[in-house]
Formats: sequence, C-alpha cells, structure tokens
Amino acid sequence: MRADSLDPQQLDDNPQLARIRARLESKLAQLGGPVPLSETPEPSPAAAAAQARIPRAYRAAVADDPRVITWVRDVAGLAVAPNLSARPQIKYGPSLLLIGRTGRGKTWQAYGAIRSLLARGIDVRWEATTAADLYADMRPSSGLDAEWMLRRLMRTPLLLLDDLGAAKTTEWTEELTYRLINQRGIHQLPTLITSNLRVSDLRDKLGDRVASRITGMVSQQLAFKGPDLRRVAA
Repeated sequence: MRADSLDPQQLDDNPQLARIRARLESKLAQLGGPVPLSETPEPSPAAAAAQARIPRAYRAAVADDPRVITWVRDVAGLAVAPNLSARPQIKYGPSLLLIGRTGRGKTWQAYGAIRSLLARGIDVRWEATTAADLYADMRPSSGLDAEWMLRRLMRTPLLLLDDLGAAKTTEWTEELTYRLINQRGIHQLPTLITSNLRVSDLRDKLGDRVASRITGMVSQQLAFKGPDLRRVAA
C-alpha cells in the first residue's frame, strides 16, 4: 500500500511512516511553514509569567479594537515553531502605529496585544519602554553599557515603544531613535508604537528619516479618538 493512500491515523500507527512524517513536519517548520492559529486563545505559563512584567495598570488590558485584533492574528500567523516540541516563535512581522491624544486607550490596546499573543501560546520575547525612559536609560554614565542596551531593544522580537515624540528631542535623541527604528524596520521586527502626534508632526519632532521609516514599517496607522478614558474612569 502506498503511503499517500493511508489516512493520518494509519500513518501514526505505522512506526516507520510516523517517523518519516515527523521529520517532514520538522523540516517544514524550519523552512518557515505556516503555523495554524487557534481561534480560541488558551492560557499558558508564559502568559502568566508575563503578568509580572506588565505595569500593574495594564495587567488586565484587552486588545478589543478590531484593527489591533487583526494585527495580532497577522503576527501570530507568521510565528514559526523551531521544532515539533516547541511553541511557535515570533521571527518577523508587521508593525503598528497607534496615534491619538492622551488617554484614548493606545497603550491599553498595545499591552492587550502583547497579552493576546501570549494567551495564544506564542513564544513571545518582548520589551517595553517609553521614549522618555529610553533616552534617560541611554544617557552616558559610569558602568553603563548603553550600546548593549540599545542593541537588545533593536533585536528583541517584539517591542512596545510608548509615547514616541512626547519627550524633549535633541540631535542625540533623534539619532538614537533613528538607529532603533531603522534596525527594527530592516529586519521586519514587529514594533508597537504609540504617539500623541500625527505622522506629519512626528516628522517635525523627530526628523524626516525617523518618520519615513516608521511609515514604511507599519502595516497600519490607527487613530484613536473620543474622550480621555482616564478622566471618564475618574
């Protein structure tokens, strides 16, 4: 009987054919074959561990905006498992720009997107920082390896860069932002960027090089309107 005439259960019952099937599936995964995305997110140890890293105000964040949900599905759909026993990992994917005035829910949606990826069983290595904290952390000081810190943010599979354009800018901060955005754009690493400024205003604030690369790397620019949700909650 030919192997292509066997159903999956028969393949699994035949040890030799099962081994061949496992090797083929492993090779497909290494070549970047698509990973099916479950429609129902399931809790995972990684999702629980990540809660400790998420700021307390965003530990219940939910990505319920349809545009953000679509981005989560796109990124998760590109995740690849290095082998049959490993969870899918983020290797590359589109970025997202969330713009709007203060308190419109941009950061909430961004952390909700991270939590959604974790809940779907994706192996997510991620970092989060505000632009102001990024510049403060990178300022030269004794014993600080700023270059190592920057390269860690350049290479992390998923980055949340919050409040871009809110901090005071200088030639040094513009160059720092350019290096970070440029490297992540070149390698197509998913980046969640939030800002109170429109792209045209970001160009005035951060320079044309940064604004141009952000425009090129994001799949969508999501505008958030409505009332200040923090004031409404208060």
